[in-house]
Amino acid sequence: MTSLIPAVLTFLLTCSVILLLKPVAKRIGLVDLPNERKLHSGEIPLIGGVAIYISILLVATTFIDYSRELNLYLISAALIIFLGVLDDKYDLSVRLRVASQVIIASMMIFGAELYLTSFGNILYFFELKLGLIGVFVTVIAVIGSINAFNMVDGIDGLAGALSVVTFSSLAYLLYGVDSAWFLLPVLYVSSLFAYLMFNLRWPSSKLQKIFMGDAGSMLVGLTVVWLLVIGTSADQKALSPVTALYLIAIPLMDMAAIMYRRIKKGVSPFKPDRDHLHHIFERAGYTRKQTLVRVTLLSAFLAIIGIAGEKLAIPEFVMFIGFIVIFVAYNWALAHVWQILTWVRRSV
Repeated sequence: MTSLIPAVLTFLLTCSVILLLKPVAKRIGLVDLPNERKLHSGEIPLIGGVAIYISILLVATTFIDYSRELNLYLISAALIIFLGVLDDKYDLSVRLRVASQVIIASMMIFGAELYLTSFGNILYFFELKLGLIGVFVTVIAVIGSINAFNMVDGIDGLAGALSVVTFSSLAYLLYGVDSAWFLLPVLYVSSLFAYLMFNLRWPSSKLQKIFMGDAGSMLVGLTVVWLLVIGTSADQKALSPVTALYLIAIPLMDMAAIMYRRIKKGVSPFKPDRDHLHHIFERAGYTRKQTLVRVTLLSAFLAIIGIAGEKLAIPEFVMFIGFIVIFVAYNWALAHVWQILTWVRRSV
């Protein structure tokens, strides 16, 4: 009940801010135009991320107790939003984006003194402590999470739906363990539902479509890794590091697999293409809505496996081996997708 009022306020605020920002976005040219990779029609305002941040900022500062960590999070989130808006508007270089992300990650590490200190007992025999290497690992984790959610934002609703899965899982795991941070993922779920209404034009087709933009996907990626570091490093751990892999499994595996394939082809791992999981579903004959539902359900299934492993206290090395097996199978399936589909069609 304590989270219901701020959640409802966040939803309403996000809807209101979206309506206020739409004419502004068109006036300043913060819109997405169709091209060979973007098959939508017309100018779509790139305001989802900005609207989500503004609503989260207003509600979080009202309902979440002030702390240095929260203050630094909101500042770093504002910086990632600013970077994302510039990228949406001017298409920044990869080097500039990554350099900026490193600086923002440093605020979490050196400002809030939050960084990964251990990978847990993934080696079975002993805890894999990171020490000072944890600083470098956390920077990589921040960059990885930001770009994983950015890369998966390829069809309507997908980045938002996958984010809802991750934030819902984090809220469940943080509930009763870290009351100071439990509310933040709840607010994100509420705000993302408001965004998805406009992005998917549901329940009314009269709603004008908007996109999350790089600002939104980067904000989600930063927030997810911030909460994961808090959840794994708290005195009373809400989750183990290996559980975090399951909560962001689809964005993480999709990014890793596609970057591997790009490097294997001899092109930049950051070069855009249409070889993501959702693109493959589409080429296999599924509609975008069917693809959205299937990928989201797969993400939810993997998150449930991670949560179950956490709650049932399954050994971390078992969960880690399980994730590696899933990732290898995922990568193999994508590499042989057309052979698999041919076999399925012949079998039916």
